[in-house]
Amino acid sequence: MDVLNFTDFRQNLAKNLDKVNDNAEIVIVSRSKGKNVVVMSLEEYNSLLETMHLIKSEPNRKRLQQAIDEMNKGEFQQHKLIED
Repeated sequence: MDVLNFTDFRQNLAKNLDKVNDNAEIVIVSRSKGKNVVVMSLEEYNSLLETMHLIKSEPNRKRLQQAIDEMNKGEFQQHKLIED
């Protein structure tokens, strides 16, 4: 995660945005006379929203944790993907 001041971020805007998209980087832009902002790719943002949606209900959280625990214990079955 990079922290850049607004001027540096702006002067290298294309390079910074490419880094955010190409490397899944998150950039914090610090502003001297305003609130700081976070810049992330749309893909990363959508992933974050999906995760928040999945864990917002207690039954979902429990089921996801159970699946993670089973996987960590080796209690899973591997299957080939069905191709069209």
